[in-house]
Amino acid sequence: MIRLYHVVKSYGEHHALDDVSLTIDKGEFVYVTGPSGAGKSTLLKLLYGAERPTSGKLLVGGVDVAALPRGRLPQLRRNVGIVFQDFKLLPRRTVGANVALALEVVNAPPEQVRRRVPAVLNIVGLKEREDSLAGELSGGEQQRVAIARAIVNDPAVLFADEPTGNLDGAMAVEVMEILQAVNLRGTTVLVATHDVGLMDRFPHRRVRFEGGRLVQSPQSRARS
Repeated sequence: MIRLYHVVKSYGEHHALDDVSLTIDKGEFVYVTGPSGAGKSTLLKLLYGAERPTSGKLLVGGVDVAALPRGRLPQLRRNVGIVFQDFKLLPRRTVGANVALALEVVNAPPEQVRRRVPAVLNIVGLKEREDSLAGELSGGEQQRVAIARAIVNDPAVLFADEPTGNLDGAMAVEVMEILQAVNLRGTTVLVATHDVGLMDRFPHRRVRFEGGRLVQSPQSRARS
């Protein structure tokens, strides 16, 4: 599903990622971990096309992201879901409208929007909040809306960048349970986090970065 070959990302003299090679198989749930500034967020930005590598090759679902013209990035992102630490919701729009936006930007038919939005809100336990304003929800609820928006297109891969960083313990556990459920439905999931407690509670493969270098990458444990 994801292949990196000798990837370097530099900002001037600083290497945010330094000669990273990595394989993540279809259906895996993988933690991208390490201290702040290790390169976790940079890696995810490269994989969903927000940044370009200085050198090296990145394949996501067989697509060379580094070589993809900017005009084709929306096509890539139809198969990719992204969850951010700060939610990135529109607070004055309803929960349903926030989730529907991900379908509308890819010109999904109205009937598909009407069908998919309540279905995916049911997955994250927020079907009854569809008509609530996003800005009126708790932090945990807002993150669940963000996950619903990320998976409404049924993506092949889901990237989550510190998805529990702004949440308390109970809400963080709820979010991790949802991400696990998404993975069990067949989606490849990458979670950037430094929360050791959550990784211990929800054990999956960990790949660790320090100073932009991949220092630990256990063998794939993808389901057969």
